[in-house]
Amino acid sequence: MYKILIIEDHPDVRKLIRISLEFNHYDIHEASDGETGLEMAKLIHPDLILMDIMMPGRTDGYQLCNTLKSQEEFKSTPIIFLTARGQEQDIISGYQAGCDNYLIKPFSPIKLADTVETYLANKDLP
Repeated sequence: MYKILIIEDHPDVRKLIRISLEFNHYDIHEASDGETGLEMAKLIHPDLILMDIMMPGRTDGYQLCNTLKSQEEFKSTPIIFLTARGQEQDIISGYQAGCDNYLIKPFSPIKLADTVETYLANKDLP
């Protein structure tokens, strides 16, 4: 079973993401800020990470993505930003930070599920 880590500070958005993905029987874990997200990533070694950019605390999504992608164990872990920040410079900054895909809120649950499925279809189960 694939492990997905959702790093999002809004409980309602986390719930919507979970509902969008639950039909694929993923092992879904959640964190509400960047620091907790980093700890959880190191603990569970997710197969894919969905994260917001704007989060409470010292670490935003750009910083967290850059930190994760700079570590050998997460270089090949797909990171998908799921954020309301949809300006061209935001998207450029996301890819510069190392994200693999960038979805803008409000998002289509079907598009989210299809995007996640596409990335995980290329990974071997642990």
